[in-house]
Amino acid sequence: MKVCIMCGGEGTRLRPLTFERPKPCIPIVNIPSIQHLVSHLSNLGFNDIIITIGYKGDDIQNALGDGSLLGVNITYVREEEKLGTAGSVKNAEQYLKESPFLVVGGDHITDIDLLSFYREHTKGESMVSIGLISIDDPCEYGIAEIDVNYHIKRFREKPSPGEIFSNLASTGIYVCNPEIFEYIPKGDKFDFAKDLFPMLMEKGIILKGWLARGNWTDVGSPQSLRQAEHWKLQDIHYTNISGNVTVKDAQVLGPVQLGDSITIGENSRVIGPVSIGSGTVIGENVLIGPYTSIGKHCSIEHDSKIFSSSIYNHVDIGASTTISGSIIDNDAKIGVFCNVENDTVIGPRTVLNNRTVVHSGTRIWPEVRIEEGKIVKEYVLNDDFETAHSGS
Repeated sequence: MKVCIMCGGEGTRLRPLTFERPKPCIPIVNIPSIQHLVSHLSNLGFNDIIITIGYKGDDIQNALGDGSLLGVNITYVREEEKLGTAGSVKNAEQYLKESPFLVVGGDHITDIDLLSFYREHTKGESMVSIGLISIDDPCEYGIAEIDVNYHIKRFREKPSPGEIFSNLASTGIYVCNPEIFEYIPKGDKFDFAKDLFPMLMEKGIILKGWLARGNWTDVGSPQSLRQAEHWKLQDIHYTNISGNVTVKDAQVLGPVQLGDSITIGENSRVIGPVSIGSGTVIGENVLIGPYTSIGKHCSIEHDSKIFSSSIYNHVDIGASTTISGSIIDNDAKIGVFCNVENDTVIGPRTVLNNRTVVHSGTRIWPEVRIEEGKIVKEYVLNDDFETAHSGS
């Protein structure tokens, strides 16, 4: 069974995390998110994978290789210019034209049974089936209205208040018959939701919905990224130690994943589920709360607290600092007595000097230096990098 994974977007909504990596390579529990997706597909039997790549596509190829380590065969199709979602799949037509195929976004994290979705589609009469899931706030998604036969009667992309006729949001996961390519223009920018689906409905072609059950997010914001990591940390059911760990009168309450050469100082507490990468040093009287992921070769000094946060590689956190519900990218330096509030993103190589307070919902661009005692209440950009943070 074949699946096409779309990985061409620049991930501007997740900046500063995507300046130096494509969105599918953002780490979730210390491995690129695309590996979680391919592993899930492999376990379901989708072992012939075509990946469309654009922005920093080489990083995706380096993360996955030929797919053999994950039990799949991967073919890469490069997108030289932005073609939209349907245009991207059309660009890979030569590998997909023999049988029905699954389409998934490269930024998706899910445990949905996509094999059942595929099988249900092959039993029916529709050219395309759309995976639908109930969402509390569907304004950022395409929504669909279905009848009792699951036929889609209406479809609207990103509805405004007053236009929300359903809370069934499109997951952006589709099963398509090869004849779909007859309706997608070659070489043009063309989207499934904005262009293809309305055109097919106008022509009276049946689109069918499939009601998904399980966890799903498209990792389009820091909040959804943290939610995806929360799910993956919940999948840790036992403590696993991959090497030597030095624990000095500390408490480790699993489940935790611990890499090699980790030191946990006296009277510190690690409360799982937690993942800590190799070479990380945790000082004395440090509290690391549940749903936290810490990368490789980090340093967390004494009396600090980290709650439900994602700390990437080579990050230094000073003494008596608190990090809550935040994402801190590679090589950042956080001083002593700092407070980084919930839903904050700190870019790579950023320096927060001592006694900095970063308010909730704030992002700081790469290589920014925040002066001592500063209270950061809004985004802090760096003109050496692009400043846009909306879009794909």
